[in-house]
Parts: sequence; structure tokens; C-alpha cells
Amino acid sequence: MTADVRLVRDLVATIDDREPLVVVIGDCILDRWTVGEAERVSREAPAPVVRVTETVAVPGGAANTAVNARALGARVRMVGLVGDDEAGRTLRERLDAAGVDTSYLVVVAGTRTTTKSRVVAGDRVVVRVDELAAAPTTDHGALLAQAVARAVRCADAAVVCDYGLGVQASDIVPMLDRDRPGAVVVDAHDLTRWAALAPDLVTPNAGEAAGLLGRDLGTGVERVPAVLAARDEVLARTGARAAVVTLDRDGTVLLERDVAEGDRAFRTRATPASEQQASGAGDTFCAAAAVALAVRAPLRDAVAVAQAAADVVVREAGTSVCTAAALLDSVTAPAATVVDHDELADAVERAHEAGRRVVFTNGCFDVVHRGHTTYLRQARDLGDLLVVALNDDDSVRRLKGPERPINPAEDRAGVLAALACVDLVTVFATDTPIPLIERLRPEVYVKGGDYSPEMLRETEVVRAYGGEVVMVDYVPEHSTTAVVRRIREAAAQTAQTAAAQSAESAAPRPEPDPAP
Repeated sequence: MTADVRLVRDLVATIDDREPLVVVIGDCILDRWTVGEAERVSREAPAPVVRVTETVAVPGGAANTAVNARALGARVRMVGLVGDDEAGRTLRERLDAAGVDTSYLVVVAGTRTTTKSRVVAGDRVVVRVDELAAAPTTDHGALLAQAVARAVRCADAAVVCDYGLGVQASDIVPMLDRDRPGAVVVDAHDLTRWAALAPDLVTPNAGEAAGLLGRDLGTGVERVPAVLAARDEVLARTGARAAVVTLDRDGTVLLERDVAEGDRAFRTRATPASEQQASGAGDTFCAAAAVALAVRAPLRDAVAVAQAAADVVVREAGTSVCTAAALLDSVTAPAATVVDHDELADAVERAHEAGRRVVFTNGCFDVVHRGHTTYLRQARDLGDLLVVALNDDDSVRRLKGPERPINPAEDRAGVLAALACVDLVTVFATDTPIPLIERLRPEVYVKGGDYSPEMLRETEVVRAYGGEVVMVDYVPEHSTTAVVRRIREAAAQTAQTAAAQSAESAAPRPEPDPAP
């Protein structure tokens, strides 16, 4: 599932109205990004020499979660340990500038703040240097617990971000149990440490889920059934009401308690991006889910919106933030691009290399109606990239007659490009899309259920290279022909009524009888 426009708009408006209070508790990190160009290899060592053009410092880890929650419209309190060093001061300044309440941060004298410094040459991270804070003492844990107790008063949601850098469950859990917010979300490398908290939602990535289960989940989309099969085990070991396992470019799988057997498979789809760009996307996902739950959004809506927010930041370099405005723009802008066949072939090849499942369908799409949108949404759910091939005007006339198409190909393509479920649109001039199918070799070929595979010339071609032909549901009385017929019948009826009224008004009126 992808977050639709209405869902995101309603949720953003609700957040703006209610301004929920979200408390973020956890490991604060300062992310430094040094960016430049690699011009040559050093003589001292086999390493690139990077000419620096820019250095930036931004909140990372739990601090990045806090900044993202604030950017989405929540009021945010940050609870964590920071050193009294330059990095700690910089981190606090960045949080203050973002509008996060830092009065609950605990400053530890004589220690340093955890810092992760990356050097980027072109679009590639060539080295990362981590400076880790010292393990907190018992006294520091007690101070952190006191800060949590003060911060969570009247909170709508709490987020725990535990990356194994010092936050202790024994300090935090009693405070949250004593004054539990409306929703508790945990993002932790080791979720078993937080099982006693009984979180409302945990957000392990694929590696963390594999570690939790003690076994490999596979690669690519094969991880999806593996995660679904481990539902009960994941929930039991984390103590959580629900778990959403993030699978990077393959989106997420939501695992819930107390749902019907046939309703367990809830997925979101991701917008793929280079791993070089994906730093902090998990923090954004966690923040968005927590803010949505803070305004009591249904769990599945919260997960769908969190995926949309993560998709925004993976398009940006470095540690980025998703604002409410950027989230709205991402779902209201056209989700597809109208491309020629060469551009389409390149895009499909990249999708195949990334292990993505390509779905292909075609048609005239002359007057787009509910039948079209229903089957296109069903088609999108069959894979990761939906390609729609559109008959050009001449081929529509050959197929449908001289009075069609109603709308030219450019307009028809633009309408399809605006549908959130459609990824790529192209126009073809042949009577069938077989030449295009042979070039692209999509994993799935889809048509509406008013056909059968045996009726389609494309079936033999698709099955010959190992592809799958799928018929999706057909919505009766919602074909373009039926829509056009009803429009013409209504127009004819209107014309008849107008003619009758005109004839009646033009008829001579009888002269009145003369007075006796």
C-alpha cells in the first residue's frame, strides 16, 4: 500500500490542529558530513584525496527522530545524554533551531558526545569515523530517568531510540509505566531489552529482525513471506502490540496481534534509492509513525504515512528531514513520468537489477473511470513498479472506430501520470504491445477481468520467457464504451427535450373567442 493524497492531507491537518506532544528518548548523535570531489589517489596510501567543498553538522540518531517529528508538526521534547564538548553544544544548537525542546537533555560533564563523521566524494561515502561517548554511570542513568519522568507528563506519544550507545531500559521503562503516553514506539537494535515495556509499535529493520529471530531472512522480496511467517515469534520476543519490519527498498511488512488470518498481510512499497543516500530514513519512518499514532491515527494509516515520509528523505543526500509540506508535495505531485521507449527500457532494466518486480499493462484509457482505477490499483499491488502502455491515437481509431479517441494521447497520458498507483507511462503505436513486452520482459502482465489469458495474443509471449499473466477484477458497467454510450444517450435525450420545447414555443397559439 502507498499513502494516498486524502490520507496524508487529513493526517497533516489533524496534526496541525492538535499539535500533539511527542517525547523522544534515546541516543543522541551529531552527524557530520564533509562533502567534496575525489581528484586523485594519495601517494601515502591507496585512498582518494578529497577536495572539500562543504561541511555540515546535523542531528542524528534519536536527535534526528526528534527533528523529523517536529518538522511534521508535533511539539517535541528531547531526552538524552550529551557531553559538555563542542559536539554537544552544536547538537543542542541544531535541535533548538529546529524547534525541539532541549530542556530535558542531560549534560554529562567531562564526556564527549557521540559523533559520526562521513567523508563524501562525489556521491559516495569513502569513510566514516565514529567517536563514541563513554558508557553512562549509574548516576547518569538516574538523572536520565528523572528527565524522562518530567518530560512524559501529558505526552501523546513517546519514542525510544536505542542504538546500543548507553540508554538503559532499566532506567526508562519504570518511568513510562508510571505515566504512560497514549502511544509508545520503540526503535532499538536489541528489542528484547524493551519487551517489558509492551510497546504499541516496534520498528526493526531486516537485520535487527534476523538477529531477533536468530536466523537469516533471505534477500530481496523473499524476505516478505519469511517475515510474515515469523509474526507470532516477533511479537512474542518484543512484547509489542505490533511490529513493522522495514525492508529498505522492498518497503515494510506490518505484523499485528489479534487480526484475522486473511487480513495479516499488510505491506507498504518503498521508493528505491541508493544506500549512500538512505542515512536516517529509519529515524524519519519512526518519527512519522509516532506522530500519526499521537493523534490516534489507525495503525495501518500510520505505517503508510511513515513510508511516504521515509521515501521523501531517501531522495536527499545526507541526514535529511521530512517536513509536513514535503510530505504533502510527495503525494500530490504526479507519481509517474511519461517516457519514451528507450527511457522506459532503461528504467525497467534498473528495476530488474535492483530486484524489483515489474508489472505491465496496456490499453486505450480514453475516458478514465472507476473501472480503470480499480484495476490499476490491483495491478500495482502485484509488484514494485507499474508500467502503463497507452495506445496512440491512430491505433485507438483502428481498434475502436473513427469517433475515438475522445481525448488525445497527450491528455490520456497526463491523466494516468497523475494516478498515485502508476509509476511509468509510455505511448505505443502498434495494435498490440507485444514488441514492447518482448523488449521489457516484465515479470507480470495484467489485463482487466473481462478478458481471459487465452483471449490475449500477449499471453504466449509473456509465458515463453517465464512471465506471469494475471487477470484482475473487472467492474461491470464501468467500461469506457459504456461511459461514452451513457454520455451520448444523455446528450441525445437533452437534444430531443430541447427540440420539443423549441417546437412547442414556436407553434401558433389559437386566437381567443370574440366576446359575445
